[in-house]
Amino acid sequence: MKTKTLVINGILAALYIVVTLLIKPIAFSSIQFRLSEMFNHLVVFNKKYIFGIVVGVFLANLFFTDLGLYDLLFGVGQSIIALSITIFSSNFIKNIWMRMIFNTIIFSFTMFLIAIELNLALGYPFWITWLSVAMSEFIVMMIGAPLIMALNKRINFNKLVS
Repeated sequence: MKTKTLVINGILAALYIVVTLLIKPIAFSSIQFRLSEMFNHLVVFNKKYIFGIVVGVFLANLFFTDLGLYDLLFGVGQSIIALSITIFSSNFIKNIWMRMIFNTIIFSFTMFLIAIELNLALGYPFWITWLSVAMSEFIVMMIGAPLIMALNKRINFNKLVS
């Protein structure tokens, strides 16, 4: 991995952590209105952003939650699975907006893993929790899509890492 790509991913991980920390009261539990999740859309532009996102999720879950190992396994695992599916889909979905919509749907759907986590760790009812965290994820990702697209016009995420 090139030094520039490593640095950009380090910055991305730091941004993920900072944004999560700023909204900590609504970033965890059954709501999970985690604005930092909008960074998940960066893999639509370049698959190399997966490293910064996953490290950001790992560190945010490591330091800012009381669920410990549950959050590390389920939270990081859900991110890796959803990001990997989106990266794989780029072989078939060429339009950036369509990839972002697909990414949003995949992330929202795979929140069942977070619902399982919250059910196991805190006894939350699975179906209601899945609905709650999936809706929260869907809203954040839909809000994030036009923001990331606007930033892309200025920054060009695809060429930022190589």
